[in-house]
Amino acid sequence: MTLHVPSQLFRDDRIDAACELIQAALRDRQRELTGVRPPASERQQTYSDWLEHLAGLRGGSLYYPYLGTGVGKGSLVELADGSVKYDMITGIGVHVFGHGHPELVCELVRAAVSGGVMQGNLQQNLDTLRLCEQLVALARESGAAVEHCFLSTSGATANENALKMLFQARFPANRLLAFSNGFAGRTLALGQVTDRPANREGLPTTLAVDYLPFFDRHEPDQSTRQCLASLHTLRDRYPRQHAGLMVELIQGEGGYYTAPRDFFVALFEEARRHDIPIFIDEIQSFGRTTRMFAFQHLMLDSYVDIVSIGKMSQVCATLFSERMKPRPGLISQTFTGATSAIHAALFVLDQFQQRGLLGPTGRIAEIHQRFERHFKRIERDLPGTIAGPWGVGGMLAMTVFDGSAERTRDFLAELFARGVIAFPAGRQPTRVRMLPPLLVIQDQEIDAVCEIMEAVLRSLA
Repeated sequence: MTLHVPSQLFRDDRIDAACELIQAALRDRQRELTGVRPPASERQQTYSDWLEHLAGLRGGSLYYPYLGTGVGKGSLVELADGSVKYDMITGIGVHVFGHGHPELVCELVRAAVSGGVMQGNLQQNLDTLRLCEQLVALARESGAAVEHCFLSTSGATANENALKMLFQARFPANRLLAFSNGFAGRTLALGQVTDRPANREGLPTTLAVDYLPFFDRHEPDQSTRQCLASLHTLRDRYPRQHAGLMVELIQGEGGYYTAPRDFFVALFEEARRHDIPIFIDEIQSFGRTTRMFAFQHLMLDSYVDIVSIGKMSQVCATLFSERMKPRPGLISQTFTGATSAIHAALFVLDQFQQRGLLGPTGRIAEIHQRFERHFKRIERDLPGTIAGPWGVGGMLAMTVFDGSAERTRDFLAELFARGVIAFPAGRQPTRVRMLPPLLVIQDQEIDAVCEIMEAVLRSLA
């Protein structure tokens, strides 16, 4: 079905004129952003006071001393202390279009004059229909049996909806299979799935989760056998009690590790033999491999029962097969997404189709290869300071020094001070990860970022 919004409002010349004026004002301001800039000394005390005040209001300090002005230009973002930095983590993968994208700003203007700030259970606009249609079509491109799409405002909610579907479809099964070192979210239920005991300290047990060992690239055959053996043991211990298997094909918070297709096929085939549905969490990996979905990148389409997406899509979603279709009342939300976020999601999907980002020779692959060449050069020139693996596609990672949490934090703090924002992931080792703004990052910016990284490694070594 092809949708054309009938409203004359969005085709009004005055809206176009307003967009042009706003874009002109934005570009004038963006001319000031030409590269990394240090903080202004006269703003330091005021900035520190703002950070301290916010920490008091929110009950805890920010990870970085980051308060933005709201002004940015592609990979560059301006902070309220006057500094300008390269944003290589983009809100943990949210701002795939960077900062201050003129075309996106125009889409948000059109969303602002739309008939509602939020869309949800009782009121959905045609752009919701268009987005759901596009997401289902994308998921089905290579044969996945995905037929339905439910939007939500966060990745955690998308995952919660998926879990509810699994447990309802498999009632009375009351357990879940997941991978060790995985991350699912921080709600009461998802905190049980996330393999981080410290995150749920003091919280009640809400969900019975059994962990399977993830793939070990150092012992590929043995780790596959161990995973299957664990599955057999758990299946025998809890017969017919597992409602589903929840999988990150690329472990995000776990350190950007993945596994070859054969590992997943062996596991998924065994799960299928025992009628255990497969739920793939792509909140972080969506749009960051050679295909829109990592399950397509690994050619696992035939195994998908449920898949969740988020972050770069702006609006999150749970996509599911007919057999996972919930009964009325199980999933329903006052807000399934802001109209501005839905317009932004449509813009992002359109850009992915137009700009040649995907495929083995697409822009995402080029970005990864350029970073990887720099990392390997630094590894050669500064032995012991940096090591791979380097992640997958638009999910870049490396280990610095000994991989300890302390040395990694020191590296990230100095990197931030010198003008590049990255973030940690994983444990034993703790790794440095980057989620660059794939739609806008330029080759010379990649080079500049890696030059700063190399300088920080030299100074700390």
